[in-house]
Amino acid sequence: MYTQTVHKQYVSTQVSTADRLQLVVMLYDGAISFLNQAKAKMAAQDAAGKGLYIGKALDIIAELNASLNFQEGKEVAANLFHLYNFMTAHLTRANLNWDTAALMEVIDMLTQLRNAWEEVCEKSRKGEIKIAEEQTMTPRASLGSLVV
Repeated sequence: MYTQTVHKQYVSTQVSTADRLQLVVMLYDGAISFLNQAKAKMAAQDAAGKGLYIGKALDIIAELNASLNFQEGKEVAANLFHLYNFMTAHLTRANLNWDTAALMEVIDMLTQLRNAWEEVCEKSRKGEIKIAEEQTMTPRASLGSLVV
């Protein structure tokens, strides 16, 4: 019990002190982690656990999708929109059909996106690129019903 409380406080501190780019990377990390947990639940034939973790990953993908700014992001935002929708459909089928391969495909896509955002984050930290103050292609400040 104490360990869970400490972990929640640690995560809360990480989220509250992260910049927008770091939050995006953290969301990708969360979705990937949840899908890996869902994969383990599939292997254990745990339908409830599989559904729980796929649902958590879908919540993160939905938040990322809802946070896109099409005016600023233009083609990149449109491509991410289509990719997130594909992932959502793919994960829904994976959940219904116990399809580990489909789950792995989404994990691979999320990992590639995560690594790209991490690179942007790193370049921003080094001052190699400048991110607009009000850029809204990242998750909203209030993540609504998203429970990690």
